[in-house]
Amino acid sequence: MPRADWQADERIVRMHPLYAPTLKLAVVHHTAGSNAYTPAQSAAIVRGIELYHVKGNGWSDIGYNFLVDRYGTVYEGRAGGMTRNVIGAHALGFNNGTAGVALIGNFQSTPPPPAMEDALARLLAWRLDIAHVDPLSQLNVVSGGSERYPAGTLVPLRAVSAHRDTGLTTCPGDLLYARLPAIAAAAQRLGLPK
Repeated sequence: MPRADWQADERIVRMHPLYAPTLKLAVVHHTAGSNAYTPAQSAAIVRGIELYHVKGNGWSDIGYNFLVDRYGTVYEGRAGGMTRNVIGAHALGFNNGTAGVALIGNFQSTPPPPAMEDALARLLAWRLDIAHVDPLSQLNVVSGGSERYPAGTLVPLRAVSAHRDTGLTTCPGDLLYARLPAIAAAAQRLGLPK
């Protein structure tokens, strides 16, 4: 769903987007909010996250590149183009060259619903394909500096990694984290890079 459709507040965006020369991987998150929301409430949740990221955290825009609700709707996050390598604010030290995807809800003790998981796999297949990245590939990424990895540290990551792989957090929750290899495999089955 484009930003206009979820009624992003463009008046609070603080600067034009910045772009990375390449996209290397996706970092999966959860928003850690409620899992009990209706389809009609999803856009309002995304607007609330935008407001919190900009006004509360002081970021230039919503931090995630994409968000996915429990019903399988994908929301365009940070402005700048869904097919471009927009630098987000979702994984400290690892924002440059990554696409941040947040699943709306808390998946520490609840698994993501099938519609959400399917939408995530389709999104990853599409976005990584644009960047010519195999969803099952692994690579080494130099940290820009996070609470887990000092700047300059070479960190082994997967093309579909989790926020906890880059920082000291339980995000995206244990039950979603356990599903990431299967989700990456599903993304690969949907289409290898061309």
